[in-house]
Amino acid sequence: MSMLRFPAEAKWQISSHSGSGNDTCVEVALNIPGVVGVRDSVDPDGPVLAVAPSAWRALTARIKNGDVHTLH
Repeated sequence: MSMLRFPAEAKWQISSHSGSGNDTCVEVALNIPGVVGVRDSVDPDGPVLAVAPSAWRALTARIKNGDVHTLH
């Protein structure tokens, strides 16, 4: 099984809901055309989930509307 490398020029941003000392954070890369990267902030060299921008917008809209519950 081969894994694709996410572009090195990705600019990762940590979730605005992450606090200091929180070990369950995600980072997103929004600067790569046509794809949103999502990764575990504790394991930045680990796997990256790549999703379509439209799917990312739909997910975050549902979270903001309270349709999807997040873990705290």
